[in-house]
Amino acid sequence: MPRAKGGPKTRRRHKRQLKLASGFVGGRKLYRQARSTLEKGLTYAYRDRKQKKREFRALWITRINALVREHGLSYSRFMDGLKKAGIELDRKQLAALAIEREALFAELANAAKQALGAAQAA
Repeated sequence: MPRAKGGPKTRRRHKRQLKLASGFVGGRKLYRQARSTLEKGLTYAYRDRKQKKREFRALWITRINALVREHGLSYSRFMDGLKKAGIELDRKQLAALAIEREALFAELANAAKQALGAAQAA
């Protein structure tokens, strides 16, 4: 029985993977190298899609913390005050407000302070 080599299907699969690997550094015109690099790249891409979310959340928290300290609060006290005041904004929105609309952010900080004061008095 003759050996089946796959012909057009194999060539199509190889060409597709080589096209995805174009622009990579090194001997990426060689199928075996291109395939292994592509697999590693896809692994990094999957991992980094998750890490991107973590990094952005950390950035938002850092920005909020820096601007809240100007108003005499820590980040955790500020977030607690907002929750007690019934203000539901996520960290992404708070960070954007802190940078773009400082007056509104100052009002939020005051509302958080008042809510914390009311909670301590009760």
